[in-house]
Amino acid sequence: MDEPVIVVTRRWPAPVEEELVRRHGRVRLNRDDLPLGPGGLRAALEQADVVLPTVSDRLGAELFEGTLRTKFLGNFGVGYDHIDTEAAAKAGIVVTNTPGVLTDATADTAMTLLLMIARRAGEGEREVRAGRWTGWRPTHLMGAEVTGKTLGILGMGRIGVAVARRGHFGFGMPVVFYDPVDVEPDHGIPGARRVGTTGEVLALADFVSLHMPGGGANTHLIDAAALARMKPTAFLINSARGDVIDQQALIAALRSGTIAGAGLDVYEGEPEIPHELRELDNAVLLPHLGSATRQSRTAMGMLVLNNLQDFLAGREPSCRVA
Repeated sequence: MDEPVIVVTRRWPAPVEEELVRRHGRVRLNRDDLPLGPGGLRAALEQADVVLPTVSDRLGAELFEGTLRTKFLGNFGVGYDHIDTEAAAKAGIVVTNTPGVLTDATADTAMTLLLMIARRAGEGEREVRAGRWTGWRPTHLMGAEVTGKTLGILGMGRIGVAVARRGHFGFGMPVVFYDPVDVEPDHGIPGARRVGTTGEVLALADFVSLHMPGGGANTHLIDAAALARMKPTAFLINSARGDVIDQQALIAALRSGTIAGAGLDVYEGEPEIPHELRELDNAVLLPHLGSATRQSRTAMGMLVLNNLQDFLAGREPSCRVA
């Protein structure tokens, strides 16, 4: 391949953009940092040899129909359920992702959500900023203890394990987990217990943290029936994919007291969030910050560049998913 035309769909950390431009002479950066949308993404696939999308770019099967120029999609993110990888492969396009380098940052975000919702930190900060705080009193914003409570993990991949380790070794939390493909008995976490179903985790845990991919069978895995299996004192944490939760069922469960609260970093149809969810005090809502540290986001970008370098050199990219 001659010098490739490369389209970057959103702004990346400056060091990564600079390195990309240093390595390649025909790079189109998205300096306005606005979503390309379906039309812009299709145009990129028709006009560029390489497209570097993010998890906010929806690349459905229809975008891969017909004649395309693109031969490489380097996804900026570990999740790739927003890309129809089967359609991409049929179109002759190699797809890569960025696993590993964002594990700790995302696990930290999950624990941030857990602590915030347990201790009602979001409510407290809003009260202080609004000038409504009237001083300390014994019954003010009483939350839930974290230390010693049972932590349930659904999806025991890198991030799930990292969250489990933080909970157990940092807060003395017993761990129960379920993963349909994981075979490790305890991942080096003393007393961690693998159970046979999602429902068992939901019923046993005081805090349930979600760490499975989105799409397919996982779409709305956490529905009204699943939420009803949780303890009324339990909290749900999601730093994985928004479509894993049926948002309307979650809103109803939070309103009715079926569960005590939820901490969310991802949403179905983001960046749109239902106003009914935004109005709930027993929900902590973050704007998809999972991997948002300078270190992690730079490492993610450099991993994309390294996979692209392998592809252009005729080598198998280390993070190929299609």
